[in-house]
Amino acid sequence: MILWCDGVHDVAENMRRDAALLAAAERGAPPVLRAFAFSPPGITLGMNQVPARELDLGRCAADGVEWAQRPTGGRAIFHAQEWTYALAVPRDHPDWGGRPEDTYDRASALVLRALVRLGVPAAQVSRRGGVAVASNFRGPSAAPCFASTARYEVVVGDGKLVGSAQRRTARATLQQGSILLGDGHLRIADYLSLGAGARERVREALRRAAATAAPWLGSEPPLERFADALHAEIGPRSTRVDGASGAFLLTASGTGSYTAPAA
Repeated sequence: MILWCDGVHDVAENMRRDAALLAAAERGAPPVLRAFAFSPPGITLGMNQVPARELDLGRCAADGVEWAQRPTGGRAIFHAQEWTYALAVPRDHPDWGGRPEDTYDRASALVLRALVRLGVPAAQVSRRGGVAVASNFRGPSAAPCFASTARYEVVVGDGKLVGSAQRRTARATLQQGSILLGDGHLRIADYLSLGAGARERVREALRRAAATAAPWLGSEPPLERFADALHAEIGPRSTRVDGASGAFLLTASGTGSYTAPAA
């Protein structure tokens, strides 16, 4: 596996990079685990969500909040105060491929071990666990990602700490995940297609359903700290690259140069 501590990008560029990693994996490139963050903060939607239905696009534009659709499924997330990861892997890879639940479980378990190494008392939801959904969410848009917890996901106490989503193609799998380091994710309530009263109910439901690693890591720990822990947990089977030196991974072959598309 190649571990890439990529750094910070806006929402559109981060989603372009993950889509490029998926395309490379479809052509047989080795597994890549990318660690990254968002600046400026922004929103991503699952690939099957309809932006005009889910978001108050006028308010997003007025506030200068950027949004993009993920190449994976899942629901809306406001990306702020978090570490984020993406794992792109060929489906036939012996360690990280296999069935969707296998990749989901292995990726979540790796992230869990890295967090525990850093002192976070996290746990993984039981394989037999059900789904706990924030019961008071109402509105035309879908419940935000951190309003529910499913099996294989990572929690602290009763709160969801890591939100993940996956996409599986004929030849590869992409898993994306967000690790909460503060309350920035609550801002999604301000931009959903809801009335003011409903926004406050959603914000409170999210506050109760989610947990953050801030008590153990602080609200702005460096991304390199996460990458260090991942590298230690993966062990000698991984190769690490940092920053712009990993851009070659975004080509279909994993050997050429990469230039981000113009906005």
